[in-house]
Amino acid sequence: MVKLTLYGVDASPPVRAVKLTLAALNLPYDYVNVNLAGKEQLSPEYVKKNPQHTVPTLEEDGHFIWDSHAINAYLVSKYGDSDRLYPKDLLQRAVVDQRLHFESGVVFADGLRSITKSLLFFNQKVFPKERYQAIVEIYDFVETFLKDQDYIAGNQLTIADFSIVSSITSLVAFVELDHAKYVRTSAWIKRLEQLPYYQEANAKGAQDFLSIIKPTNLSFSS
Repeated sequence: MVKLTLYGVDASPPVRAVKLTLAALNLPYDYVNVNLAGKEQLSPEYVKKNPQHTVPTLEEDGHFIWDSHAINAYLVSKYGDSDRLYPKDLLQRAVVDQRLHFESGVVFADGLRSITKSLLFFNQKVFPKERYQAIVEIYDFVETFLKDQDYIAGNQLTIADFSIVSSITSLVAFVELDHAKYVRTSAWIKRLEQLPYYQEANAKGAQDFLSIIKPTNLSFSS
């Protein structure tokens, strides 16, 4: 089998989404920690691998892929022994793709990145109420997606679950999830926590993220 190398940092939700996929596929890989605080991602060596200098980046036989959604779709398409995690049926795949775009364009962009970048790189501690409301709306959407189904894109586990759970379990650092209100979302998270690889692939990194964010004491303006 071709050697796979994943470049990333465990606190990153997109990196954890890829780690979940690699674990689900039982794929061996080397893991290279990228020192973001030390701006290792901006080094000429890393930028040559990934001009956008983001994590995760996957290396396979001298080829480099970045963006967790692209990486996960590629891994399942090439290495999966079935299409269970990323269905070939066009309608089912369209639903998975929609959820992936929701994660990148809404959950990550409007929820995580909009706060994390300003907090960690520009030391902004107070955020407008709109950012809080955006996260609540994300929780509302996820709760709606889970109506009458066990997983985020239907009744089977897919890479959409990996992408969204890695982000939702990070958003709680900003706005706690009301388990009484979001019953289906809470049950879905617990369902994923039963996966034998979940703790190592996501839970530990999510805790790392919380450990970074919580001491900053960020708040939302009224």
